Amino acid sequence: MEVYLDNAATTRADDAVCDTVMEMMRREYGNPSSLHTKGFEAEKAVRAAAHTIARVLKAEDKEIVFTSGGTESNNMALIGSAMANQRRGKHIITSSIEHASVYNPLIFLEEQGFEVTYLPVDDKGVVLTDALEAAIRPDTILVSIMCVNNEIGTIEPLDKIGRIVKKKNPETLFHVDAIQGFGKLKLCPKKMGIDLMSVSGHKIYGPKGVGFLYIRDKAKVHPLILGGGQQQDRRSGTENVPGIAGLAKAAELVYTDFEEKQERLYSLRKRLVSGILSVEGSHVNGYCFRPENAGDLEGPAPHIVSASFDKIRAEVLLHALEEKGIYVSSGSACSSNHPAISGTLKAIGVGKDHLDSTLRFSLSQDTTEDEIDYCVSQLQALTPVLRKYTRGGRR
Repeated sequence: MEVYLDNAATTRADDAVCDTVMEMMRREYGNPSSLHTKGFEAEKAVRAAAHTIARVLKAEDKEIVFTSGGTESNNMALIGSAMANQRRGKHIITSSIEHASVYNPLIFLEEQGFEVTYLPVDDKGVVLTDALEAAIRPDTILVSIMCVNNEIGTIEPLDKIGRIVKKKNPETLFHVDAIQGFGKLKLCPKKMGIDLMSVSGHKIYGPKGVGFLYIRDKAKVHPLILGGGQQQDRRSGTENVPGIAGLAKAAELVYTDFEEKQERLYSLRKRLVSGILSVEGSHVNGYCFRPENAGDLEGPAPHIVSASFDKIRAEVLLHALEEKGIYVSSGSACSSNHPAISGTLKAIGVGKDHLDSTLRFSLSQDTTEDEIDYCVSQLQALTPVLRKYTRGGRR
């Protein structure tokens, strides 16, 4: 039995998305910048994709800029807006649990003379909004807070954060890394006070290597990629027409029957959490279950569960599960080539003994109850054996 529970790293592309991509590669293969009919058809496909995504976000077509994925979107939002607005100030605020594609561009900006304030979070990973309010200054040009934490699944209170930012300093831009949130939550940037929002295609059953950045009309962002002036001079380079069309199809599909899909994911998450907690010596990090108020954009996302297992190294348990056909993660996939102790787990107060014994289980719309039960049964069988092995000193 094969059980794929690493959907926060990437999802399997939806069959309809694959069909769309292949059709674009075969039929709309022109360069969108060409002046002939084939170029016009390709340009029309790109414009149609922007319209589809804008409709999902209740935004304007011109506010959608296509990128190579979430990392580029985050870099463009952070570095581009910092460079465009530095005359107003050089102060930026973020949280202490951001993804590397936010954290590392901010390190770069610090090296360029910008000042970055890193906000603390509580034991569930929720940003302390009192600290945010106190940190905003007249020279604060940008606040960047993720929508859903990629390791523990915490949903940040974006509505509240947006209100605080705009009340304290209306000129401050609010950026949201929504790479784990888009498709799992309903997001309306204008209503939530969001000026910039990053999304990646392969997290929502779309293609890899494509994403978008929502840029609110009139928000100033310098382009990072210069060249032919595509996408209104905001992101040069020939557009990835098949990928863009596939991204739009994925965005459309993921929000079709959305409430039903979300309820099913939360049900699966609760089943998984209950099963994990039935395993001796296990602990769930962050939120265990869905909050009582299902309409409140706080609490756990429906697809991510972080769990620690006493006296078992994460890598050892990961490979033991892999031998049983179960695929999980020991942290952020983007950091797998440079393994380190999770800053997120440290920030929420996970004990030293558990920092290297934590796995991330992440669900998809294709996950079944049988797969959850199989995973739990293997955890129950494997963990006592692995602990015995560790106690014997053979690691």
